[in-house]
Amino acid sequence: MARILIADDNLYARTTIRSLLDWHSFEVCGEAKDGREAIERVRELKPDIVLLDINMPELDGVKAAYEIRRISPQTKIVFLTIHNTLEAARITRMWSHGFVPKSDAGTELIPLLNRLLGRGDDKPRRRSRRAATS
Repeated sequence: MARILIADDNLYARTTIRSLLDWHSFEVCGEAKDGREAIERVRELKPDIVLLDINMPELDGVKAAYEIRRISPQTKIVFLTIHNTLEAARITRMWSHGFVPKSDAGTELIPLLNRLLGRGDDKPRRRSRRAATS
């Protein structure tokens, strides 16, 4: 199972993203509240995918993505951000494997993750009630 790190300075956003990923049976291996912490977590947790916000304190997501790609080139990076502009998508393209506006996370994030992980379909993989309560 792919391990995912969530890097966002907003606790509510991290919690919401974690819930969405849990619902679709993705493993969240950790969280980071800023770019520097994201880099540290990548070093220690070795996630398969990092969901990275652009605007974060200490070190922004674009600079963090550059460093993550340098230290862990096999880690896939997906920008998950409020910036829903062509310019933001263009700036992040070089450092990432995907770009999802937070406003579209409910419909676009899971299919993108499925594609990155080589899953043949974009159908959500929800847990059964039994699996969710065990």
